Amino acid sequence: MLAYLVRRSAYGLFVVLGVIFFLFVLFFTVASPDDIARQAVGPKAMPEVIQQWKVNHGYHLPVWPGAGHLSDNLLVDHVQRMIAMDFGKSDADGVVIWERIRQGMWPSFFLTLPMFVIGMVASILTSLFVAFFRETYLDRWVVALSVLAMSIPTLLYIIFGQFIVGTLLRWFPVSGFDADPAVILRFLTLPVLIGVVSGLGSSVRFFRTVFLEEIHRDYVRTARAKGASEMRVMFYHVLRNSLVPILTQVVMEIPFLFTGSLLLEAGFGIPGLGAATFEAISANDFSTLRAMVFLGSLMFIVGQVLTDIGYTLVDPRIRLDA
Repeated sequence: MLAYLVRRSAYGLFVVLGVIFFLFVLFFTVASPDDIARQAVGPKAMPEVIQQWKVNHGYHLPVWPGAGHLSDNLLVDHVQRMIAMDFGKSDADGVVIWERIRQGMWPSFFLTLPMFVIGMVASILTSLFVAFFRETYLDRWVVALSVLAMSIPTLLYIIFGQFIVGTLLRWFPVSGFDADPAVILRFLTLPVLIGVVSGLGSSVRFFRTVFLEEIHRDYVRTARAKGASEMRVMFYHVLRNSLVPILTQVVMEIPFLFTGSLLLEAGFGIPGLGAATFEAISANDFSTLRAMVFLGSLMFIVGQVLTDIGYTLVDPRIRLDA
């Protein structure tokens, strides 16, 4: 396994370097440093003001390496900063980006962790239930409702949830956040509920397909022939042997546990990393947006490695030595 981890880490390093270069092309080629400066100080600012802003934020260097500036250029500076995790300051308000990440990480984590756990448990149990009643009217109705739920944008879930639960029923606040343990549940219950409901349709359809594929395996028929109860067949055999695709689905959600949910945080006024990303997009804050994209891609790569290790724990047939 050690050789595999070393090789996988080397592959991950090349992917990280590719992400860093792609971010540079995206942020410094599509939009030039002059464009970034004008968006920050205003299109009618004097050239001297624009130049001073570029110097203050490190955008005054040449974009690409060339004669006389092989190391003093934005490409080398960008690569060095990303590898060293030195994200600098925000282009919009000058706040240190790492300070903003530290402040927004916990609100995002408090939102996404219960949403992830509750959503995963609810979707797996629902999928097992409809797989048990496969090819019945109940199964068809759940599939139809899942497709309908997938067709509704998350923004509509937020709007209707705030209007019905927050405004009409007045059960929970429609906006705001307080980390005080005495009141934090009042602020997080509604966004967590909306996040679970909005993602339930796609998860149920995926897990239902996985479970139905396992139900028709030979080992399931053998277990039934030996007299195993249907409950044991579904939970011990079918669910256990479906953990590989479930882990694959889980790794897709790992980056969002830390980077937050952009729409939910922006819609409910939760000061997490998702809201910070939304504000960076609105304010043309390229440095903050670049840091958020890089951290998300980095955590996704780490999640891929952890998922490969998890495969060996849930399926003894998988080996990482090859």
